[in-house]
Amino acid sequence: MKKILLVDDSVTLRMSLKEPLEKEGFEVIEAGDGLEGLKFLEEHPDVNLVISDVKMPNMDGLEMVEQIKAIEKYKFIPILMLTTEGAADVKQKGVELGVKAWAIKPFKAHKIISAVKKLAK
Repeated sequence: MKKILLVDDSVTLRMSLKEPLEKEGFEVIEAGDGLEGLKFLEEHPDVNLVISDVKMPNMDGLEMVEQIKAIEKYKFIPILMLTTEGAADVKQKGVELGVKAWAIKPFKAHKIISAVKKLAK
């Protein structure tokens, strides 16, 4: 079973995405911000994909991505940003840091699931 780390400060968003992902056979671990996401990634080194928001308290998603990619064993883990942030410069920074896909909220669950299936190999 593929394991996904879902990092977003919105409990509602996490709930709305966790259920359809689990129905598709994914195991979902939830974190409320980037710091918690990094902690949970260390506790679950078998995570196949990270889905993260950009704007979060304590540590934003891009800073978390930068720290994840600096750890050798997570260097190639795919990361999908799911955010309201659509500015070209922010997206470009994400790409430079190693983000593989960018989706804008509000989202259609089936589109996110399609992207997850392609990325979480």
